[in-house]
Amino acid sequence: MDKFDAVIVGSGPAGMGAAFSILKRKKDASILMLDKRPYSTGGMRNDCKMNFTFPIGFPLEYWDEETADRYLEEVTDFLKPNILSKSNIGTYQARAERLGCSLLEIKQTHLGTDGGLELIKELLAKLKESGVELSLGEEMVGIDNKRKVITTDKREIGYKSILIAPGRQGFHFLQDVMHQLDINYMDNIIDVGIRVETRLEHYPIVKDYYDPKFYFKEKVRTFCTNSGNAHVVKEKYATERGDIWYSVNGHAFKADESKNNGLVNFALLKTVRFTEPLASGQTFAEHLGLLASLMGGGKPLMQRVGDFRLGRRSKVATFNGDLYDFKPTLDACPSDISLAMPSKILRYIWSAMKNLDTIVPGVLHPSTIMYYPEIKLYANKPEYKDEHFQVCEGVFFAGDGAGTSRGITGAWASGIRASLGMLEYF
Repeated sequence: MDKFDAVIVGSGPAGMGAAFSILKRKKDASILMLDKRPYSTGGMRNDCKMNFTFPIGFPLEYWDEETADRYLEEVTDFLKPNILSKSNIGTYQARAERLGCSLLEIKQTHLGTDGGLELIKELLAKLKESGVELSLGEEMVGIDNKRKVITTDKREIGYKSILIAPGRQGFHFLQDVMHQLDINYMDNIIDVGIRVETRLEHYPIVKDYYDPKFYFKEKVRTFCTNSGNAHVVKEKYATERGDIWYSVNGHAFKADESKNNGLVNFALLKTVRFTEPLASGQTFAEHLGLLASLMGGGKPLMQRVGDFRLGRRSKVATFNGDLYDFKPTLDACPSDISLAMPSKILRYIWSAMKNLDTIVPGVLHPSTIMYYPEIKLYANKPEYKDEHFQVCEGVFFAGDGAGTSRGITGAWASGIRASLGMLEYF
């Protein structure tokens, strides 16, 4: 049986952050990184937008500013980001403050989806050169922490310490692991909202601030803005029963004026925290996704703002001619999102849209598209034993799927933080 000092399950930013941190502190450590996909997964594959300012990406129940900044310094030293410039921020901030909203000024970099794939290739090569064994396309299916052994679909593997960092799409997998290890956890927080797509001239703030972070009342925020060669995409999810549904997302390729499609997209998300007796926020989110899929014939829904304001559904004809002057970048189903989204959540989202249109006039142009659903599935809240995200002896979690982060840099930082606990077992 193969044995390693550290086994890392998940090849996204949390896993990479842990691997490079271990190598920095113990070069001769034996490390295995595995992923069920035949390629490296994680947020760097989709747009590769990174934020380097607290609190973006750092859930406040696990991070304070001093701790986050300490780890962000190490992330920054390693990734060496080219921070994007900003302008006219004070004007937008003043408009937001008059409405009781806020615009956070964040250090950001944007590589684009293509640039992110180049970065992943470079990082994997560095890990391999440093002696890390990479096993992409190998799936962990069980764990016996008394024996310090995991079972995969190919073999048994021994470990001294293990980091499990599957990301948001590994939500059910992580819950299975917690059940096997008898770890207590909460699953009561979800983010539900829409993705907005419009012409660049209707959201010109992106010329001054690539990914503006607006926070509105009732816990609604903008998230993941993309412009230039920007596209709305869908992400496939499956319930435990195998039912398929799709969440929307957005990405853009790296800056290239010759390929600019003149569009911008961003998410508006409402954070919902459930209390008893609801058993699972994840299950609630899945039901929302399945309802939208039912209405959309297996596709996400889309509706023009002009139709929404008139209280009528969008149809195929809505996306041709007149004021409806750009083609959607996602093949979604023209519909009425108000039939699928809970009314209270929709009310808060629409209030934020109106405030945003006051701050950045033009967002509510009749041609603007609202795609639904955009749902974030990082609701697992395990019971951690220490500051290094240890859940039981020698077993650590990190990343978005484990609730320790929300985004690439937060995930990378949480991987470093977990690695410091893992090193104690070598």
